[in-house]
Amino acid sequence: MRGKGVWENTVVLALIDDLFFQSKLLETAKQLGVEVRTCATPEALDSEMANCTPKLIVVDLNAHANPLEAVRRARVAGGDIPLIGFLSHVERDLAERARTAGCREVMPRSKFTQNLATILGRVKSDS
Repeated sequence: MRGKGVWENTVVLALIDDLFFQSKLLETAKQLGVEVRTCATPEALDSEMANCTPKLIVVDLNAHANPLEAVRRARVAGGDIPLIGFLSHVERDLAERARTAGCREVMPRSKFTQNLATILGRVKSDS
């Protein structure tokens, strides 16, 4: 784990267990100079949040490791850190539950993927 330093202002935490999508996220972040730390469980996300103050938290709402719990815990621990959830476009009920749990923005996976560079670019420009 990295200590606080040069990257601290551009850290993005991501709860994601899809390895294919995780590699896409990490590659895009690398190209933009944004550090993304991935977590597979709500507990791992808690641990990362104890070690840094991220500019953004991203949650795959279709992850296997109780993503709504991760959203709730991140909202409590992170205050007003932007929290974006993404999911399969057909899951409207899950999208609403994610908003209730604390996601500032919820979008279909396809839209998140299409706008990934822009979303991460905003993190960097806000630093």
